[in-house]
Amino acid sequence: MLPDINSIVEDFSFLEDWEDKYRYVIELGHTLPEMADEDRTPENKVNGCVSQVWLVHSIEDGADPVILFRGDSDAHIVRGLVAIMIAALSGKRASEIEGFDASGLLASLGLEENLTPQRSNGLRAMVARMQDEARSASHAA
Repeated sequence: MLPDINSIVEDFSFLEDWEDKYRYVIELGHTLPEMADEDRTPENKVNGCVSQVWLVHSIEDGADPVILFRGDSDAHIVRGLVAIMIAALSGKRASEIEGFDASGLLASLGLEENLTPQRSNGLRAMVARMQDEARSASHAA
C-alpha cells in the first residue's frame, strides 16, 4: 500500500545518501497497484518521458472536484517517482493539484539534484499532465 506523502517526506528525512534514497524510491514503486493492460493505451501514456509512463485519472463530482490518479512505468526508478507524485496529488482537489509545487517537493526529498535531466523532464511532464487534468476538471465543473 502506498504511504501518504507526509510519511514519504518523513522517511526521506532519515535517509542520508543517494543510494538509500534511490532504493526507497524503487520500493515505493513496488507499492503501486498493477495497472491493467487495457489502461496502457497511447491516450494514457505521458509524453515527454524517456521511460514509458501511463497515467489514468477519475474525477469525483463537485465545484472543485477531487481527482484520483493511478499510474505505472516500465522502469523501476520512474515507477517510484510516479508513486511519489500519486501520493502527493491523488485524492486532492483540482485547485490543490493546479497549484502544486513539484520542484519544492523534490527539493525537500533531496531528489532534485540527483535525477538525470531525462528523468527530471519526464517528471515535469507527468506533473504537467496531472495539472492539465485538474484544470480540465475545474473547467468542466
